[in-house]
Amino acid sequence: MILQVEGLSKAFGGVLAVKDLTFGVLPGERLGIIGPNGAGKTTTFNVISGEYRPTSGVVLLENTRIDGLRPHEVNRRGIARTFQIVRVFGSLSVREHVLTGLISRQPSLRISSRQEDEVEELLEFTGLERFRSTLARNLTTAYKKRLELATALATHPKLLLLDELMAGLNPVEVEESMEVLRRINEERGITLVVVEHVMRAIMGLCQRIIVLHHGEKIAEGSPREVASNPRVIEAYLGEEYA
Repeated sequence: MILQVEGLSKAFGGVLAVKDLTFGVLPGERLGIIGPNGAGKTTTFNVISGEYRPTSGVVLLENTRIDGLRPHEVNRRGIARTFQIVRVFGSLSVREHVLTGLISRQPSLRISSRQEDEVEELLEFTGLERFRSTLARNLTTAYKKRLELATALATHPKLLLLDELMAGLNPVEVEESMEVLRRINEERGITLVVVEHVMRAIMGLCQRIIVLHHGEKIAEGSPREVASNPRVIEAYLGEEYA
C-alpha cells in the first residue's frame, strides 16, 4: 500500500465526523470516495493532508506514519491536494502560481532554466499554456481548478487527493478534467484518491470506490458493485446507477 488509513476517527467537540475508518490505497490506483454531504469525506482528506490531527488512528505513507505532521511536511513526503472550495493566489499570474508549487519543493534564490522549462511543461500538460500571463483571479472556475491541479503537480507528489475537482463544471469540462486525471495517473504514475459527487466522473474514472455515511465506511468495491449495493442506494444514490 502507498497509503494506509487505520482506525481513523476525528471528533469536533462531541461529534464524530469520522468513525474508525480503515482503508488502503495501492500504488498507481485511482480510488474514489463518495457519500452524502457531511459523510466525513473532506474531514478524512484534512486529516491525511495534515490540516487536522486525528482524534485516534494512524495514517501511513509507504509504511511511515504521517498523522500529526503539518501540511507542508506531508506535502514534502509526497502528498498534494486540491480543495473543495478552490484556493488560488489571485494576484499571481498562472505561470507564477505554478512556479510557487515548484519552489515549495525546490527552494532557490534564483529560478533556473530547468525550473522554467518544468513550469512550461506543466502548463501545456494541463491545458493552461495560453493563460500563462493571466492573473489567477481572472480565470473561470474550471481553469482555477485546473491551475490548482497544476500547482499541486509542481510539488512532485506520489499521491494526489482531489476534493470535488468536477464541482460546478459543465459536461464538456468534466470530460476534459477526467482525461487530464487519467493522463496524470497513467503517464506520470501518480496515485489518485478522488472525492466527488459527479457520478459520471467517479464511475468512469475510478477503479475502486469507498462509500462513507455519517463518518463510517458502509461499502467498498468496484464501481459496478458499489452502484448496485442496496445500502449505498438507500444512503446516497437514491436509485441504482446505470
